[in-house]
Amino acid sequence: MWSPTEEEKYGVVICSFRGTVPQGLVLELGETVQILEKCEGWYRGVSIKKPNVKGIFPANYIHLKKAIVSNRGQYETVVPLEDSVVTEVTATLQEWAVLWKQLYVKHKVDLFYKLRHVMNELIDLRRQLLSGHLTQDQVREVKRHLTVRLDWGNEHLGLDLVPRKDFEVVDSDQISVSDLYKMHLSSRHSVQQSTSQVDTIRQRHGEACRMPVPHHFFLSLKSFTYNTIGEDTDVFFSLYDVREGKQISERFMVRLNKNGGPRNPEKIDRMCALFTDLSSKDMKRDLYIVAHVIRIGRMLLNDSKKGPPHLHYRRPYGCAVLSIMDVLQSISEIKEEKDFVLKVYTCNNENEWCQIHENIIRKSSTKYTAPSSNYGLIISLQLLRGDMEQIRRENPMIFNRGVSVTRKLGFPDVIMPGDIRNDLYLTLEKGDFERGGKSVQKNIEVTMYVLYADGEILKDCISLGSGEPSRSAYHSFVLYHNNSPRWGEIIKLPIPIDRFRGSHLRFEFRHCSTKDKGEKKLFGFAFTPLMRDDGTTLSDDIHELYVYKCDENSTFNNHALYLGLPCCKEDYNGCPNIPSSLIFQRSTKETFSVSTQLSSTKLTQNVDLLALLKWKAYPDRVMDILGRLRHVSGEEIVKFLQDILDTLFVVLDDNTEKYGLLVFQSLVFIINLLRDSKYFHFRPVMDTYIQKHFAGALAYKELIRCLKWYMDRSAELVRQDHIQEAMRALEYLFKFIVQSRILYSRATCGMEEEQFRSSIQELFQSIRFVLSLDSRSSETLIFTQAALLNSFPAIFDELLQMFTVQEVAEFVRGTLGSMPSTVHIGQSMDVVKLQSIARTVDSRLFSFPESRRILLPVVLHHIHLHLRQQKELLICSGILSSIFSIIKTSSLEGDVVEEVEMMVESLLDVLLQTLLTIMSKSQSQEAVRGQRCPQCTAEITGEYVSCLLSLLRQMSDTHFQHLLDNFQSKDELKEFLLKIFCVFRNLMKMSVFPRDWMVMRLLTSNIIVTTVQYLSSALHKNFTETDFDFKVWNSYFSLAVLFINQPSLQLESATPAKRKKILDKYGDMRVMMAYELFSMWQNLGEHKIHFIPGMIGPFLGVTLVPQPEVRNIMIPIFHDMMDWEQRKNGNFKQVEAELIDKLDSLVSEGKGDENYRELFSLLLLEKIEQETWRETGISFVTSVTRLMERLLDYRDCMKGDETENKKIGCTVNLMNFYKSEINKEEMYIRYIHKLCDMHLQAENYTEAAFTLLLYCELLQWEDRPLREFLHYPSQSEWQRKEGLCRKIIHYFNKGKSWEFGIPLCRELAIQYESLYDYQSLSWIRKMEATYYDNIMEQQRLEPEFFRVGFYGRKFPFFLRNKEYVCRGHDYERLEAFQQRMLSEFPQAIAMQHPNHPDDSILQCDAQYLQIYAVTPIPDNIDVLQMDRVPDRIKSFYRVNNIRKFRYDRPFHKGPKDKENEFKSLWIERTTLTLTHSLPGISRWFEVERRELVEVSPLENAIQVVENKNQELRTLISQYQHKQMHGNINLLSMCLNGVIDAAVNGGIARYQEAFFDKDYITKHPGDAEKITQLKELMQEQVHVLGVGLAVHEKFVHPEMRPLHKKLIDQFQMMRSSLYHELPGLDKLSPACSGTSTPRSNVLVSHGPMSPESIKLVHRHSPLNLLGSVRHSSSSLSSHTSSETGNLVILTDSSVGETAEDMYHMQASPSTSSLSSTHSAPSQMINSAPSSARGSPSLPDKYRHSREMMMLLPAHRDRPSSAMYPAAIMENGQPPNFQRALIQQMIGPCKPCSDPNLSVAEKAVPAAPSSWSLDSGTRETLPFLSAHVGSILALPVPPRSLPHGHYSLHFDAFHHQLSDAPPALPARTLRKSPLHPIPASPTSPQSGLDGSNSTLSGSASSGVSSLSESNFGHSSEPPPRTDTMDSVPSQAWNTDEDLETPYLPVRYSLSEPDVLESLKSQPCRSHSAPTGVIPQDTMDPPALPPKPYHSRLPNMENEEGMIIEDDDKHRPLHRKVSQPVSGGKEEQARVAWEHGISEQ
Repeated sequence: MWSPTEEEKYGVVICSFRGTVPQGLVLELGETVQILEKCEGWYRGVSIKKPNVKGIFPANYIHLKKAIVSNRGQYETVVPLEDSVVTEVTATLQEWAVLWKQLYVKHKVDLFYKLRHVMNELIDLRRQLLSGHLTQDQVREVKRHLTVRLDWGNEHLGLDLVPRKDFEVVDSDQISVSDLYKMHLSSRHSVQQSTSQVDTIRQRHGEACRMPVPHHFFLSLKSFTYNTIGEDTDVFFSLYDVREGKQISERFMVRLNKNGGPRNPEKIDRMCALFTDLSSKDMKRDLYIVAHVIRIGRMLLNDSKKGPPHLHYRRPYGCAVLSIMDVLQSISEIKEEKDFVLKVYTCNNENEWCQIHENIIRKSSTKYTAPSSNYGLIISLQLLRGDMEQIRRENPMIFNRGVSVTRKLGFPDVIMPGDIRNDLYLTLEKGDFERGGKSVQKNIEVTMYVLYADGEILKDCISLGSGEPSRSAYHSFVLYHNNSPRWGEIIKLPIPIDRFRGSHLRFEFRHCSTKDKGEKKLFGFAFTPLMRDDGTTLSDDIHELYVYKCDENSTFNNHALYLGLPCCKEDYNGCPNIPSSLIFQRSTKETFSVSTQLSSTKLTQNVDLLALLKWKAYPDRVMDILGRLRHVSGEEIVKFLQDILDTLFVVLDDNTEKYGLLVFQSLVFIINLLRDSKYFHFRPVMDTYIQKHFAGALAYKELIRCLKWYMDRSAELVRQDHIQEAMRALEYLFKFIVQSRILYSRATCGMEEEQFRSSIQELFQSIRFVLSLDSRSSETLIFTQAALLNSFPAIFDELLQMFTVQEVAEFVRGTLGSMPSTVHIGQSMDVVKLQSIARTVDSRLFSFPESRRILLPVVLHHIHLHLRQQKELLICSGILSSIFSIIKTSSLEGDVVEEVEMMVESLLDVLLQTLLTIMSKSQSQEAVRGQRCPQCTAEITGEYVSCLLSLLRQMSDTHFQHLLDNFQSKDELKEFLLKIFCVFRNLMKMSVFPRDWMVMRLLTSNIIVTTVQYLSSALHKNFTETDFDFKVWNSYFSLAVLFINQPSLQLESATPAKRKKILDKYGDMRVMMAYELFSMWQNLGEHKIHFIPGMIGPFLGVTLVPQPEVRNIMIPIFHDMMDWEQRKNGNFKQVEAELIDKLDSLVSEGKGDENYRELFSLLLLEKIEQETWRETGISFVTSVTRLMERLLDYRDCMKGDETENKKIGCTVNLMNFYKSEINKEEMYIRYIHKLCDMHLQAENYTEAAFTLLLYCELLQWEDRPLREFLHYPSQSEWQRKEGLCRKIIHYFNKGKSWEFGIPLCRELAIQYESLYDYQSLSWIRKMEATYYDNIMEQQRLEPEFFRVGFYGRKFPFFLRNKEYVCRGHDYERLEAFQQRMLSEFPQAIAMQHPNHPDDSILQCDAQYLQIYAVTPIPDNIDVLQMDRVPDRIKSFYRVNNIRKFRYDRPFHKGPKDKENEFKSLWIERTTLTLTHSLPGISRWFEVERRELVEVSPLENAIQVVENKNQELRTLISQYQHKQMHGNINLLSMCLNGVIDAAVNGGIARYQEAFFDKDYITKHPGDAEKITQLKELMQEQVHVLGVGLAVHEKFVHPEMRPLHKKLIDQFQMMRSSLYHELPGLDKLSPACSGTSTPRSNVLVSHGPMSPESIKLVHRHSPLNLLGSVRHSSSSLSSHTSSETGNLVILTDSSVGETAEDMYHMQASPSTSSLSSTHSAPSQMINSAPSSARGSPSLPDKYRHSREMMMLLPAHRDRPSSAMYPAAIMENGQPPNFQRALIQQMIGPCKPCSDPNLSVAEKAVPAAPSSWSLDSGTRETLPFLSAHVGSILALPVPPRSLPHGHYSLHFDAFHHQLSDAPPALPARTLRKSPLHPIPASPTSPQSGLDGSNSTLSGSASSGVSSLSESNFGHSSEPPPRTDTMDSVPSQAWNTDEDLETPYLPVRYSLSEPDVLESLKSQPCRSHSAPTGVIPQDTMDPPALPPKPYHSRLPNMENEEGMIIEDDDKHRPLHRKVSQPVSGGKEEQARVAWEHGISEQ
């Protein structure tokens, strides 16, 4: 059974519990739980972290803690019963733990480790506190350490400051706001001072004088490592003041044995002393630690003969010093001892021994000898601070070691009352003795005894130094052979006080002989008594004593014999009649000096003091004795304080009349003496005396009389020193008066009560009289009044003993009221007056409510006056905060309504005024008068704010009611409301309290919201209807808005624990204020219109606060505003404009979110539904919502680490919205500039120019003045437009878009011309000319274009479910682009197919990207068709101003013809039209329209052949017109491609497909097109003829064989076309032959102009897939140059069925997914990178790999049997061809189709048609035929971008595993074959301008011949040769294949440029040597990054192929040729280069 727990209520989890049982509660180690029920070893309860989740957990997992349970039952609360500091540490550590880990993540390593250290310390200190084994002092210390660390950590982690009192967190409800403010200040101070010992800041009106902190030196002698003495030693340490030249401390003595250890074994490690009571002044003195070393042994250390061994003398040895100044710094910083080594120096001359330390300090090195080694005394020092009690408490270890307390010679700065001391310090100074007839001087030793009056020697009254016990006799050290010794040795005589009187000192002098016996011979003595006859002690002075002769036989038994003799000169003068016949004769020539210093609390040396104490002995001298008391030193007076006071009052009683005033003055003198800090601690002695010992029962009458007499005289006297003295002594005088009266009352049972009262009344009248005097004329009077005011508050407590609280309060009120209330008395007096009031407020009297009611008005009156005049603000604030503190405390116990009422009336208004003044001054950085320094501004503001808040917090409903009712007029009320609202606003704006004062800030907010609730009703009541006042209302609204937006109230950013704490205590104050705001808005009625549009922005800011409730309350206000404006103006244009403007700025500041957008739309639409103006309202709300979408997108982009693309796209989107949808021109222009800046940052200069052009177009060439805007100055419209034009032209120039800049140059030229500004005109014309030059001379890269679809709801609005075309960066190929897009959208999934996505993808919560390359369709076809326009110019128009793009996809319609797939192969051509043409203001634009057209097989054939014809024509014309110089390679390649392909089947396939009778009968409608195709074929034959003629003219002699081969093949071509096209045979022999589609293939090796493309290409079946740029041809210009290579390899492959090929290869030709001019079908593919192909392959492999990629996947390679083996030598190609093959094939990696599904890839391949044992080897003949016949090597293609082959169309689906049809082997002989057209699907057929199908990649350009086309010619020739006969080395890495190729430069004029480009893995064409890829038109496209993904079934070749190419270097694709140098020249050079290498 579960039963409720009684005791077990609270516990801590000591083992994590996973909650694995039903209802189990998951608990982590260290969590706290509240236990509700228990049952058999299980508890049921909740975790404090998640109080809503209940569950069960094992009891043994919980450590129980005691707790207090309140409200038992269902809703009980549990508070642990432990020290609040422990609770705080626990909570704080849990909070820090999370933040601490984040520090590591954010790399804040330093703080991370510091915090770890502090957390460990906290855990350790917490453990100590919990152990319960500490004393109270230790607990206090531990708590101090804990809180210092907590505050440090909170500050460094940016957490809130915790206000504390006595280390405990304070509850803000229990104390006044002023006190809370002070606690925050002191907490902050202790954080800043966390290293110092400060616990709390002292109260402002605290102790009047602080006790000085004494310092102490702890010294410990570790060892004396100076072992050369070999005798016992005494070491004396003392402190020595160099400036004064005297010792200031006693000596500390250490006795060591001859080994340097302590003589007393118990002293080991205990040789330590504490030099005490050094004042701060002492610490500044030049102090030294001096150590004198005295040895005890023979007379001479190194002479054993001198003196017998048993006699030991004290002999000087050496001295060591250490400057305290030098070491003070180092020992102050550390808390432990620090070691020092003191070198011991020996004295050169013993006579100077007494000065050795001075000589060492002064470094008089001639007088001492340094030790031979560095060793000496090793001591450790430590500096301690505090009184002795504290030192004992804090350092018990020191005292446990038996430390010797070594005191100062005099009294310390502070004499403590209980400190009893009676020490006489005697210094043995010097002596002068006679030689006594000896030849040498004596060795004199002095022995001293202390004797009592009876002649007894006092035991243990001589101390040589602390650290050793006292002794009865003293023996001085002996100076060798010295009759005038100087000792300077200090001896302490601690004689008991009772033995002091009557004792004397006797000094005996002996000569220590060093003869054999070595006895000591007595030869004289001296003596001195310790006290004189008058009772005074020996004075502190040097005493020269008489020396009396004597010898060993003399006896001192009868001391009376010599005590009668004079001891010194003064003594002799005092008693001249000395009998001369005494035993002892004085030796007149000998003297002996000693000096004494008395440090005694019991004995005095002062005669006057003794006279006073024994006044009765001198009755006639009493007046004189009393008068002389003030000349006695303070030390003497405090020592005998009680005796003196007793004496004075006895004297007073003896004769009041006679001595009254003198006793009064003496008393005043003594009282004031105790005010001195040195004697301050004797005040308790005085207090004790008054309470316990004082007996003057009658004294009060005389004291009152004297006091009154003094006060009454103050108006007359000029010198008022004695009056001021009396005023200062007021406190103790009153203590005496009151105590005296109490004693009298007791004795007389209360007689004379009335007289006493009236005398006090009169005294107070005198006090008032003094204070009311006008002191402006007399400065002395000011001091008297000041002294009186200062002492006055101290007498209240005394009066309260005799009078009631009310009576005392009345006295005080009268007195304070008597002060002049004007403030101009003078500042010093003001201060004193206020300080007196402050002390009054702090006094006990003020804590009584009944006295407060009497005193408050007068106190408030004075404060009010000062605040009115802004004087003494700091003191006033102190007084106020004390008052509030008292009232707060009282309010917890009783009723303070009346007092608060007084304060509200007196203070509220003036406080507000003061705050406004201070705030305005602090804003203008002026220092406030009355303030100590400018820095205090903040403090003063804080003080007054806390006072105001304290007052407001104390006010209740009734107070507010009274306050508001008391205003005389509405104007006064209005002024008050404006003031208080303004102060509140400033409070929130100025952040008076630092950010981390969260407690203070929240309390402030709470007080403000409460106050505003009271005031809003008054506002509504008084200023709504007829008396509407805009100013007050506006002030109110601004306040409310500021309040809700306060950072401290935004709980969303707080930690859950903090949020819960705040909500529990205050609730969400934003919601409270929002309700208040809303209801006030509703109360406005028709006056709302005054706040439209002014309040829209502020209210909008409020609605953007992320608090749902606030939003729900506030958003409907906008509907209200729209409604009111609609009513007034018939529209709500103002609301609309303002809302849109403000929305922009607020959202960009980071406010608002997706929820807000939805809520805004929802709430407003719901409200608007009901309105008549519904439609306009809805459209407005919709457009604002859409604006918000865009703004939020924009903000997210700008805020995150988003890429430039996203930011730009977002900005364009927002900009267009401002322009088109809401027509906000200014915002539109702002965003134009933001966009421009982004483009510049991304270096998109062309786009930046287009962007600025938008602004430029808004301006006219007029002189209208324009205001300053953004960074533009105020200027005329003409000037601004001119400046913009210049800037735009500059950007077009940087972006190399000179064609766009030229029209602007012209526009500017027209303007300059019309203004006759010829200077500017000349400049702009030159600029224009420069641009034309640049167009012709500078290289420009043609960009690629990519189509990107963004599908899914996770994309930002501006992209969601839209498709764009993007202009790629320079050198950016498809893969690089795809990578860039995927990195910009890391969550996106790349789609694998080009099909349009369905709804499931469009609506899903994800991101899908669909990317493929597209081909631009230029608008400006004319310029591209002009023959003589240089390619550099054309290339610009091919890729600029493009609005249409297309991509093609091949598919089969109907049954597929196995033998000739051209019959059924269609092209699906998609054309995309953009919203704007590229380039423009962005690198990408949205697709506006897509058109889908299907191109029939016949039309495709026409386009292919037509394009090829055009290409040939252009090329031929370029050679004819000498545009191409020297090198004929391009033409050779082109002709070879067309002729060879034709011979081997190219066009033949078209003939077979379309000239067939079946086809013609089935398609009667195609007759015209068939005719067209025939004409084009005839045209091709004609063009080829012309081409061969030109070729013959230019061909190099060495290339004649190739030319001859071409002629032969041309004949074959003609004859093969002969049957089909009668009439061809009539052509000239040079041109006879038919042209076959094969032409496309190699033709592409030469650069072609578009015209030539048309010429050649039109009928080529290749075109089916060709992705041409302008025409549909598949071989457009430079791309074609890449394609060529493709073809080379392609044709050689073995054919299979076309269908298989479709699986593998690129999607359609020309544009299907093709990049700008790279292969179409470049579909993005998100296969893993291994499949995509790593872009990291070294460049040198790239070109060959690219070529290889162009091959179709091997099992679909078209068979190339159509190439004759004419140029094979024994089945091997000639060297240069071999090299070419190697160059092309060597390092390539076969390329797999990245778009195949995994399943397809995994199917094992059918026997590979490429594997070396099958027919693959035919490839080489094809190659060689191909390659051998050309001399220009092919330009490498671009690498294969992904997705080329993704043709997953049903028509193509053949399983890979289908076995290929058997292929008849093809002969390699030159047999006439029927032309077989190339398969249009094969990648090559698409060779378009952008690389035909492949567009530079594998897709279409690869097989110009379809697989099927090879195998089934109409008459299969006999197989004369199998493929096996082709030597396999063709594919192997034969040595003869490795011709070392050197890189060739593309252009002669710019070698360096290209050289520098070489190494970048950019989109260059890497051309093998000898190839000059010259494009007549386009600069080559930027090749996408190569992929080397490969099919699994190609591995065996891969191995072989890859090895080959170490030496091939990639060459950068040509970028565009310079005009100079001539193309033929370049071609020739490259050609020669190639030949020479081979």
